[in-house]
Amino acid sequence: MKDVVIYYLDYCPYCVKAMKLLDGKNIPYKKIDISPNEEEYRKHIGQYYGIQGNVTVPQIIIGNERIGGFDNLEKLNNSGELDKILEN
Repeated sequence: MKDVVIYYLDYCPYCVKAMKLLDGKNIPYKKIDISPNEEEYRKHIGQYYGIQGNVTVPQIIIGNERIGGFDNLEKLNNSGELDKILEN
């Protein structure tokens, strides 16, 4: 299974939803709380992943691929693509 990383804020409801989805599927993931230095982390994440404009959270990374936020994760899960991405 590919590694999963989630950048999150401790007060973000979409971050909680993303983690609950992953937990519900028993998918292990690494959590990176950007709350202590939110502005700097957002800048760093944007530069590293080539995100233009405002960086939203959560940012979910599977392997080396940036999935995006909760809505994208949920769509992948509902379509069955999430399991395929994790295994390939």
